Amino acid sequence: MAERFIIEVEPAKPAKDGKPSVGPVYRSLFAKDGFPPAIEGLDSCWDIFRMSVEKYPNNRMLGRRKIVDGKPGKYVWTTYKEVYDIVIKVGNAIRNCGVEQGGKCGIYGANCSEWIISMEACNAHGLYCVPLYDTLGAGAVEFIISHAEVSIAFVEEKKVPELLKTFPNAAKYLKTVVSFGEVTPQQKEEVEKFGAALFSWDEFLQLGSKNQYDLPVKKKTDICTIMYTSGTTGEPKGVMISNNSIVTLIAGVKRFLGSVHEALNVNDVYLSYLPLAHIFDRVIEECFISHGASIGFWRGDVKLLTEDIGELKPTVFCAVPRVLDRIYSGLQQKISSGGRLRSTLFNIAYARKLQYLKSGCKYHEASPISDKVVFSKVKDGLGGKVRLILSGAAPLSSHVEAFLRVVACAHVLQGYGLTETCAGTFVSLPNQFDMLGTVGPPVPNVDVCLESVPEMEYDALSSTPRGEICVRGDTVFSGYYKREDLTKEVMIDGWFHTGDIGEWQPNGSLKIIDRKKNIFKLSQGEYVAVENLENIYGNNPVIDSIWIYGSSYESFLVAVVNPNKQEVEKWAKLNGLSEDFNSLCENPKVKEHILGELTKAAKEKKLKGFEFIKALHLDPVPFDMERDLLTPTFKKKRPQLLKYYKDVIDTMYKDAK
Repeated sequence: MAERFIIEVEPAKPAKDGKPSVGPVYRSLFAKDGFPPAIEGLDSCWDIFRMSVEKYPNNRMLGRRKIVDGKPGKYVWTTYKEVYDIVIKVGNAIRNCGVEQGGKCGIYGANCSEWIISMEACNAHGLYCVPLYDTLGAGAVEFIISHAEVSIAFVEEKKVPELLKTFPNAAKYLKTVVSFGEVTPQQKEEVEKFGAALFSWDEFLQLGSKNQYDLPVKKKTDICTIMYTSGTTGEPKGVMISNNSIVTLIAGVKRFLGSVHEALNVNDVYLSYLPLAHIFDRVIEECFISHGASIGFWRGDVKLLTEDIGELKPTVFCAVPRVLDRIYSGLQQKISSGGRLRSTLFNIAYARKLQYLKSGCKYHEASPISDKVVFSKVKDGLGGKVRLILSGAAPLSSHVEAFLRVVACAHVLQGYGLTETCAGTFVSLPNQFDMLGTVGPPVPNVDVCLESVPEMEYDALSSTPRGEICVRGDTVFSGYYKREDLTKEVMIDGWFHTGDIGEWQPNGSLKIIDRKKNIFKLSQGEYVAVENLENIYGNNPVIDSIWIYGSSYESFLVAVVNPNKQEVEKWAKLNGLSEDFNSLCENPKVKEHILGELTKAAKEKKLKGFEFIKALHLDPVPFDMERDLLTPTFKKKRPQLLKYYKDVIDTMYKDAK
């Protein structure tokens, strides 16, 4: 019997009064004697930073690469005390502009030291920090400034022209703009035309040395940030997150990492490249700050990411599946181009270690010789010091996760959470290979249950419990800003309804299998749960991504696929096709091959006839944000995909009949 990592705290409730049945309420085994208490004196995000400055004034806090003669050099560091001194100046300057406690402060731009400094200045003076980010689509920055009534904004130097496009409308609220770098006289003039003021970073710091302002008292219940989430449809929603949510989450992460013997410490180093405008990166950086650890920033270019990693040598690496997929493809390419002998050796070492891990061997004991001789090169590629790789924001393919667990010489953990649950709500455990493909058990500061979804045939009380994931606890958000109606839809009797469908595993980990809203009806009346199918089909190495569509006027499904370039080219070579990748994607033989692979997967998984894909379109260009097909966390925007591929779909339905 596998060890079970959850405990039941409330019994299941059968369906009554038209309400669906609800499974038992569970919490983490690591919280069997109660949730971890909040750390003494830690009531707000400001306390997280302030206490670390007191404890570790001379520790390296924020680092960036110095550019010497146009070439990137070593990381240059600012200590906790040095950062604190600048934060105090920035805070005084903000107050000098007439912004008081409860005011809204926008931050717009890529991760950098000034981003964190501006955020800490908001924390110090009890301002709502409102990240602005343009990947939400054109107009979103203007929408957020007006909706949140942002009165002051900090902006990356190269984003200043973008921000100016929001005038004159934004000028109704926005009175002060501060560049992280320089500004031009023309830009100043333009802003002044609308009755606002524009400062360079250095000018603004000077402004902060005029008057000293006392820091206001901050309560746990105070909102510290409003994070706008894109949602896959409609306008961005402002998720209000309190000091208490973040402080509670940090206590939970601390308990979790301590329980699995992977506690953070002052020597840990984090690479900041996932957007700080998202909750995932924000809370991880707060965790690092609370331990007096170091945060180094990337240079903002995905192509240079591995080089930044090599220089910084992080100990913890957080990623979204898109980044890990890229690492996986790069490694696969290296292995196949390394000659027959080397790839044979690699495959033998890989199979052996995988076998040991599956049989329950602890990670570092599975194959120390292979780790040293064969896999150490992969570890070195990630800087050589990574001990934890954490994936979040979207599901990671099982074959990528299994591969990295074997070769990365680090624990690979998959987590799940939403902006509304302050990111980490579930996370898989180190040394538990049977948690592959799951998001693990809940973190030790939330209660979780599944609610049945009868119209999708998900039953939380069946022998394999499935249903909508509901979360309760202090990490849950305080509501959507100015949208009481939307808050009431998802917060019912203290439970946040995530809209995601989960399935409990025997060991207490959870598998995300579907999304409640992504369900459509075919012409014969069958319901299709599309995310579940995309997960099944998407597990095939021959494809990178798949979007499945079904029309209620048709009896079968069609799909648009981004094929995997290497796999397709490899197959083409074996089958005597010598075209380039774009032409291969139009070749009927390639299409037939991929459709055959998907049909094989459907048969293996015993899918119903109407769940088989009958026609395919291959797009060599991956779904992207540029064409508005993905959200910033790489979730598919289904209405936009439908609009974009409308002609392709019509043709597929016509030709397949």
